[in-house]
Amino acid sequence: MDIHVITIFPEMFPPVLDAGIVGRAQRAGIATVHVHDLREHAHDRHRTVDDSPFAGGPGMVMRPEPLFEAIDAIAPPPGAPVVILTPQGRPYGQRDAERLSAQETIVFICGRYEGIDERARTSLGTEELSIGDYVLTGGELPALVIIDSLIRLLPGAMGHGEEAVADDSHTSGLLQYPQYTRPAEYRGVGVPDVLLSGDHAAVAKWRRKEALRRTLTRRPEMLSAAELSAADEKLLRELREED
Repeated sequence: MDIHVITIFPEMFPPVLDAGIVGRAQRAGIATVHVHDLREHAHDRHRTVDDSPFAGGPGMVMRPEPLFEAIDAIAPPPGAPVVILTPQGRPYGQRDAERLSAQETIVFICGRYEGIDERARTSLGTEELSIGDYVLTGGELPALVIIDSLIRLLPGAMGHGEEAVADDSHTSGLLQYPQYTRPAEYRGVGVPDVLLSGDHAAVAKWRRKEALRRTLTRRPEMLSAAELSAADEKLLRELREED
């Protein structure tokens, strides 16, 4: 996967992209992240990429020329997503991660200031995404969040941990069940007996029930979209009766 990021703060990316699973995936050739400095496409000695809005108003707007020229220089293949990161975008979710991780090339445009010129928005972007209903100083942190979520889905990126991805919160349609590790008892609190029983069927049932319990308690709206079996529905009835 080739990922391109257009930003005015390229220095923000290496510390995160070079670390952990994302860094390992790049070193293994599973993904390549190219960070492009938008100011390289500025037309003046001050490397200006913004200007005041027509008709007045607060703040500054990102100029169209550097953005168009940055995309021209990248020359993404036809059909490649060009994602504008903006608080006005559609909320990003796990299904978006799964969809975008299947792409060979993706371009992210990191918005700044009061946003980007509308001509660049409508002509360059294929979609607009937001990582939450709040405003950040720019699209760089959302770009890093989304890149992390994409790369971990690529074959080979997680190494021996790939099997765990299917049980992740949101990937499975539910929140993940509680996890425990050694020691079996710590400060008077023990691990549930079923997890020490060696009974794989009982463990699977316990984990599914606890995933349903956690989702019902914390994010009940997720249940309407989750693929639930008859056994799941029975477990949900039991949970509601327990409450």
